[in-house]
Amino acid sequence: MIRRLLLLLIGIAAAAPCIAQVPAFPASFKTREIATNGATIHVRIGGHGPAVVLLHGYGETGDMWAPMAADLARDHQVVVPDLRGLGLSSKPAGGFDKKTQAGDVAGVLDALKVGQVDLVTHDIGNMVGYAFAALHPDRVRRFVLIDAPLPGVGPWEEILKNPLLWHFRFGGPDMERLVAGRERIYLDRFWNEFSATPAKFSEGSREHYAKLYALPGAMHSGFAQFAAFDQDAIDNREFISKGKLTMPVLALGGGKSFGPMMATVMRSAASNVQEGVVPDSGHWIMEENPTATVAMVRAFLDSTQ
Repeated sequence: MIRRLLLLLIGIAAAAPCIAQVPAFPASFKTREIATNGATIHVRIGGHGPAVVLLHGYGETGDMWAPMAADLARDHQVVVPDLRGLGLSSKPAGGFDKKTQAGDVAGVLDALKVGQVDLVTHDIGNMVGYAFAALHPDRVRRFVLIDAPLPGVGPWEEILKNPLLWHFRFGGPDMERLVAGRERIYLDRFWNEFSATPAKFSEGSREHYAKLYALPGAMHSGFAQFAAFDQDAIDNREFISKGKLTMPVLALGGGKSFGPMMATVMRSAASNVQEGVVPDSGHWIMEENPTATVAMVRAFLDSTQ
């Protein structure tokens, strides 16, 4: 009996590492906590060469970019922040409009003494990246936006009618009480409904992000990201009224998600847009098809045209 129990415990211990975890950043990457613009931003930095900034979206943190960062760090300086209020960044009371968060990005780059960058963004990261590019066009060489719309831009009002996007209006104290202690249940809804193949968003990744979103203030901050969309729409329309982005833009959509709609959105805000679709993927491109995503981003950043 004792021998069976020991064998069972050994088997459990041996099996534990087999649960798929969030991919790790290369050991050469360092982390910094950079105080700027009323927040403290958790940042991963690695590699050498032209700088590239990777901005994550909702339901994840900068950890999502590990495979992309590992590839780009071969010949780039890679900068990967957690957005304010999310991941290991601080949880300030406000500042979740994307224009303010663009100031967070500028402050991080100033602290690192980085001038021009390439931008690679996903989901809410698209919105922060767009605000940064509109405010600092001289600092952005190339811009990749992946699988999420921009408030107030292009077919925004039609996109809002999609019933899958009810979470854009889900927030406030009562909603926070409903989700408290049930963060995993709430986040599973995103990972399942917005995936082409939900199983590709691994159990280890789900546990990892659910713990980060259960940190004090994290869900409040997440809801605040969505609550700021009305202000973001106002800001974005003002940006466009002053002219479209002129740097090369790659608009990527998941094949089972936004697809070519990403390019439709971005042609309303930028004059030099290339279209791309990540095959065999829903919204969660780095979990569902990281190989194709990295290859498409790498080809665009390396292009001389």
